[in-house]
Amino acid sequence: GDDLPPLLDPFAGGGAIPLEAQRLGLESYAQDLNPVAVIINKAMIEIPPLFADKSAVNPKARGDLHNEGWTGNSGLAADVEYYGNWMKEEATRRIGYLYPKVQMPAGQGGDGTVIAWLWARTVKCPNPACGGEAIQVRSFDLSKKKGKEWHVEPVCEGGEVRFEVKSGKATREGTKTRQGANCIHCGEPFDIQYVQREASCGRMSQKLMAIVAEGLKGRVYLAPTQQQADVAKCERPEGGPQQSLAYDPRHISCVNYGLDTFDKLFTNRQLTALTTFSTLVGEAQKLAEKDALAAGLADDGVGLADGGTGARAYGEAIGVYLAFVVDKLADRCSSLCSWDPSPKQLSVRNVFGRQAIAMTWDYAEPNPFSDSTGSFNNMAAWVINVVKNLPVAQFFGTARQADAQTDNGMRGIIVSTDPPYYDNIGYADLSDFFYVWLRQSLRHTYPKLFSTMLVPKHEELVATPYRENRGKDGAREFFEEGMFSTFKQVNKYVREDVPVTIYYAFKQSETETKNDVESTASTGWETMLSAIIRAGFSITGTWPMRT
Repeated sequence: GDDLPPLLDPFAGGGAIPLEAQRLGLESYAQDLNPVAVIINKAMIEIPPLFADKSAVNPKARGDLHNEGWTGNSGLAADVEYYGNWMKEEATRRIGYLYPKVQMPAGQGGDGTVIAWLWARTVKCPNPACGGEAIQVRSFDLSKKKGKEWHVEPVCEGGEVRFEVKSGKATREGTKTRQGANCIHCGEPFDIQYVQREASCGRMSQKLMAIVAEGLKGRVYLAPTQQQADVAKCERPEGGPQQSLAYDPRHISCVNYGLDTFDKLFTNRQLTALTTFSTLVGEAQKLAEKDALAAGLADDGVGLADGGTGARAYGEAIGVYLAFVVDKLADRCSSLCSWDPSPKQLSVRNVFGRQAIAMTWDYAEPNPFSDSTGSFNNMAAWVINVVKNLPVAQFFGTARQADAQTDNGMRGIIVSTDPPYYDNIGYADLSDFFYVWLRQSLRHTYPKLFSTMLVPKHEELVATPYRENRGKDGAREFFEEGMFSTFKQVNKYVREDVPVTIYYAFKQSETETKNDVESTASTGWETMLSAIIRAGFSITGTWPMRT
């Protein structure tokens, strides 16, 4: 009938289920322990309905006589774009000198904008007879595009290396190997443990290897210059995130190389840019609030966290989306990003190419003020496009931080959820990367949500053996008991005539042999199904998902 019950996802994560529920016309509730997940859900299902069909407040939009009206989220998206552009212009004024133009080859238009600086990490060769500058490089190729191949040619001189950029494919392999590296000078191999020791003691350095610039007809590859190398050696700014990364050998390998606090994942220039943009989020938020007052929004002084819908809340809403732009920028502007020379890419890979914070050797430092890969404009365009296309909701959505094992008081509802995948992903440990920057931008908007220095981890339902020294059996028991408690609560919430749907994309299995008989089992599936049945549910159907 017409009386549709609300839908709850107690493990909302990235918000796909609550968002789809809202798009289908259901009252949608998103719940998660992780503040990063909560703020994403707020941005998708909670904030847009508050300001739907409202006009943009920025001066440019208010002065546009040809605008025929604002529908859906178009006003919100237009303001995110306007204040994002203001942030970029203001950042250019403050720190643009750190990103100088580069002299282009003849016929390419004089001074050009740098797209990215490509760096090689270096250690001292352990061979006593050599002691040269040993570069750590996976590949010397810059472009593998057919007919436009380019590569870096290392030249060894007096124990040091300089680089030349030449057309064609690289004729030599990179120096990095699976076990360690080979010295570019003497050819002596050395193991990964030596690199780890040198890096952990602060004896790993970096050297500019090549420059990628915006040419008249595409990418232009240039040899490094001393001026370009020197300008990157700026002072470390104050205010960078100095929280420690988790010790998770499976998902966070960079810790083994001394990159054990979040500020160490970025060059000084990248830290300067990200801290500047984070500061500008707050300034843009105040500017948007001032313009919202001028546009006639109520001066109620109530913020988003307290349910406000006036000028202050609107300015804070703009700040949320701009904070996401900075977060996306951090994912591309880190010394853990690498250059992808494949024909269809020719771009900077992001940190989270997979669900891990992995060590990189030769890394790419993009220019946030270019119009190409890893730029502020590109990151803003992603966010603006999402805001434009979020559904116009029939009901207001609600996203809140909560432990799934605690009774939230809801009854007679639908539950559809995608719980954590046993030990597959270290959700909280990995999302700290984004949390530390979000906290810098939004801790005054949502003080309770961003009250902790890092993402809460004690109650997180994952089977992590290293957490609190649980060990393998302790982690399995913690996961199963936590899921049992969660689904006992879910059993209280749901309507009897509506099935609960659970998505569980876990595919790992273990094989063991006893008495010459081999058997295969999936601990992840066994613990999940056991918890669901013990909580009082009957499983009426399972469907394999091809994803």
